[in-house]
Amino acid sequence: MAIIVINPNSNQTVTDNMAAALKPLQTAGGPDIQCETLKQGPFGIESQKDVDAVVLPLREFVSSRQDADAFIIACYSDPGLEICRKATSKPVFGIQESGILTAMSYGGQFGVIALSDTAVKRHLKYIRQMGVIERLAKECALEMTVEQSAQGADTFDRLCEAGEFLRDKEGADTIILGCAGMAKHRIALEEKLAIPVIDPVQAATSMAIGAVLAGKN
Repeated sequence: MAIIVINPNSNQTVTDNMAAALKPLQTAGGPDIQCETLKQGPFGIESQKDVDAVVLPLREFVSSRQDADAFIIACYSDPGLEICRKATSKPVFGIQESGILTAMSYGGQFGVIALSDTAVKRHLKYIRQMGVIERLAKECALEMTVEQSAQGADTFDRLCEAGEFLRDKEGADTIILGCAGMAKHRIALEEKLAIPVIDPVQAATSMAIGAVLAGKN
């Protein structure tokens, strides 16, 4: 059993951070979780142009991996999600969709910490399409790049500031990290904020594990 987690940007640090965050989900007898980097992707997916550029490469990747039992597109814009679902008979999970569904399972309102205002606009459109905009407390932007979110010296402090704003000023009961590069900060941020913090890559992988195991039994 294999679950392929695809980082659509070509930043290997982001892939490595995801792999580290997913280690607790790799269990004996469970699916093999494989984190892959889309080599032809941009170094960071930060614009609509970047999102559009990875759709066909993602489809080709999914089509080529007949060994997989499930796929995860590990970019919070969920690029190419629908076209990839049409390219395989196996389940394909987008981390924004999965992160939001997981956050709502805690009840109340969820907040999202995004990379930029441009990303927020894309995310809000998607949340409206999902029909759950009334569950969003607010989404706020750090105004940083994918690389900075993964390795920036002040990233955690800025995440704390944004999380406290969403919790205290906007009424968020749960925080979603709106970029796969933020994964390594989840545990410390949850301890700091004292409310659930969702790493959407973990959320999607948990769903994929359940789908794969259910399909085998």
